[in-house]
Amino acid sequence: MWTKTKFTELLGIAYPIVQGPFGGRLSSVELASTVSNLGGMGSFGAQPLSPEEIIQTNHALRKATDKPYALNLWVNDRDERLKTFGQAEYEKLKELFAPYFNEFNVPLPPMPVNFGASFNEQVQAVLEAKPPVFSFIFGIPSGDLLEEFRRKNIRAIGTATTVDEAIALEQAGVDAIVATGFEAGGHRASFLRSAEDSLTGVFALIPQVADHVSVPVIAAGGIADGRGIRAALTLGAHAVQIGTAFLATQQSAATAEHKQKLFSPEAKYTTLTKIFSGRLARGIRSRLTDEIRGKDHLLAPYPMQSHFLSALRSAMQNTHQDEYITFWSGQSAPLLKYKDATQLFQALLSQADVTG
Repeated sequence: MWTKTKFTELLGIAYPIVQGPFGGRLSSVELASTVSNLGGMGSFGAQPLSPEEIIQTNHALRKATDKPYALNLWVNDRDERLKTFGQAEYEKLKELFAPYFNEFNVPLPPMPVNFGASFNEQVQAVLEAKPPVFSFIFGIPSGDLLEEFRRKNIRAIGTATTVDEAIALEQAGVDAIVATGFEAGGHRASFLRSAEDSLTGVFALIPQVADHVSVPVIAAGGIADGRGIRAALTLGAHAVQIGTAFLATQQSAATAEHKQKLFSPEAKYTTLTKIFSGRLARGIRSRLTDEIRGKDHLLAPYPMQSHFLSALRSAMQNTHQDEYITFWSGQSAPLLKYKDATQLFQALLSQADVTG
């Protein structure tokens, strides 16, 4: 049976289907708990949350489900270049984006200095909350932290974009590895080499990772239906992580415009861009991504770039100027059919059974 794998045995769940965690406050308790209650594993992207919000979110998840779910954080949450990014570079950034701020009558902000809670603060909240699973991207927590998760019986799942990263994660002692291909929506979570040097497709990555590690492997990127599930399992994965298809459902916290865009013809055209955060991420092409293309050297490091653009992004959304907005999306968006998470999950099961 395709439903019985090393990953389902590890967590004691019915189906090897993981809902991908979404940053940018796109995750919701309703979606994560729905997927968990259906027999998969829901996830909540806690990266934008304060420690207090992490505790509150975990409490809400505990009330909504008694099944395994994951809280997700970014290990590397500050780019090294922040230390050297000065006022002169910031002025060039302002000059680059001034036409857009002017068009929306938004004042150019002073250089951001407050970037919210750090990973070290957030991870202590996760340890206090004690979710069933802690998943993470952009690196590997310290050995002491991972040992603390083991002592609290919290499963740890790391994310790799290359075989070398997967090997490093297994050596660090994680319980499972998400192997994510460049087809995936949102941020490229590379940490040993640059994201630009770590762009392997999921169906090339999965068998290589499976050949080099012994812990369960979760395939992510470009999977949106039963065909993708069966293909990933055939290539050596023990589960799949599905992001864009769940993001498009009514249970996610994405805006109505975002969900509509995922079902639109424009969803066929995605791009990798650093414009909105300073780190490489995949979303639907927009006028802004096209016009700023090739000017990455002028962008601020993460998370300054995201904070710099926050007021402009809000103005664009409030005026529904979606030709400027890059909506996060994977390359599988043209396959989307379902707007309800339960219907999607049931379709994934029936499709996987038929294709098997």
